[in-house]
Amino acid sequence: MNAPRTGNGPSEDKLREECGVFGIFGHPDAAAHAALGLHALQHRGQESAGIVSTDGTLFHSHRALGKVGDIFSSGEVIDALEGRAAIGHNRYSTQGAPEVRNIQPLFADLATGGLSIAHNGNLTNALSLRADLVSRGCIFQSTSDTETIVHLIAISRRARLVERMIEALGRVHGAYSLVALTGDSLIGVRDPHGVRPLVLGQLDGATILASETVAFDIIGARHVRDIEPGELVIITDAGVESVKPFRPAGRRFCVFEYIYFARPDSVAEGIGVYEARQRIGAELAREAPAAADVVVPVPDSGVPAAIGYAAQADLPFELGIIRNHYVGRTFIEPTDRIRHLGVKLKHNANRQILKGRRVVLVDDSIVRGTTSTKIVEMVRSAGAATVHMRIASPPTAHPCFYGVDTPAHEQLLAARHDVAAMARSIGVDSLAFISIDGLYRAMGEPGRDPARPQYCDACFSGDYPIALLDQQGDEPPAQLSLLAESG
Repeated sequence: MNAPRTGNGPSEDKLREECGVFGIFGHPDAAAHAALGLHALQHRGQESAGIVSTDGTLFHSHRALGKVGDIFSSGEVIDALEGRAAIGHNRYSTQGAPEVRNIQPLFADLATGGLSIAHNGNLTNALSLRADLVSRGCIFQSTSDTETIVHLIAISRRARLVERMIEALGRVHGAYSLVALTGDSLIGVRDPHGVRPLVLGQLDGATILASETVAFDIIGARHVRDIEPGELVIITDAGVESVKPFRPAGRRFCVFEYIYFARPDSVAEGIGVYEARQRIGAELAREAPAAADVVVPVPDSGVPAAIGYAAQADLPFELGIIRNHYVGRTFIEPTDRIRHLGVKLKHNANRQILKGRRVVLVDDSIVRGTTSTKIVEMVRSAGAATVHMRIASPPTAHPCFYGVDTPAHEQLLAARHDVAAMARSIGVDSLAFISIDGLYRAMGEPGRDPARPQYCDACFSGDYPIALLDQQGDEPPAQLSLLAESG
């Protein structure tokens, strides 16, 4: 695995969602439902999307750069994706450039038959595995770490595809949820720590896998349960078979799913995301009150936490910043002279709400701090008397290596400054983050157990539950080994 990408410009001052996966088996309109499911998961990746379907004999594929609504808007495209089973993928690249050859799902003809695979996450030993596979004669067609899994399956000597997949994943370290499609089955698997999400649903006798429950809502499917950490499910006409072939590991679901990544109308690990964000905001208000007249969210991701903060602080909640939802990522700022106005493409101050008032701004996180600085300048220019900023996550001081695109360590504001210096840097009268124990309390825990943390919080704590093998070049300690070698 490479270090996190650093290609995002300063205007892209958010952690980037990983990817979204969707799979459906046993429905005559499988491809159409996959496209709808990917549309609901669009927030998890906007660079590219793809669907692979099968009619049991042939596989059909359509993949392209762009957003789901543009790629799959044609009825002809959907009609060409024949079959009762399909998998789909939205991509935001953390491993491999945004090129056509890296668009998932990937497909390969193996000795066991056709296999298509789509992956959400990141492998922390992908580089070493790739080097070994290349030395053995494997030819890679992409730079995606997902292809490493395909090659490991291809070279396995096991008789059954599922056995090959288990053996392949036995060599993998990292955080992942993946869906795979064969001629007669849909397979889903989640890493033993359960860092990345994967849920199971049903619709009219069909079985569905998706990154989030919102993908079920859009097609009217029923959420059945989460795929368990370390669980592999094989879905066929006979039903759903579940196996747990990997060494047990402590559950470490990504806590940032609740803070920012997941859609607020999703349910993750049995917890409603919207309600979790409100509780985080309420806990933040208890920990870091401010002398203020109004609570204003930084839209859209700061809204639920700001509602919780305002209710707990007994302050009015107002939309003092309005977001323009029609600004695409490809908008070109035409000259350097007006490039500094870029934040106003997405946000504009609501002067009637802000003028003369003491304002608490609530946001989900601070990454580089560039956007926060511009937002604060905008609010002050609108006439705010004082500006206090409250952040619904602990300081982001460490990069993520588990499928989330974060800036390099030296580009993270919290890695370079303490809170007081951060406050001066972004120009606020006061700045406070929720404590890591406060975050855990908002999630229904008594606090963070340092001996056995309940979530993956490495971007805050630096406590990486899965060894970063491609960074350090060493084998992991036994307690950090993600997957057992499968015998």
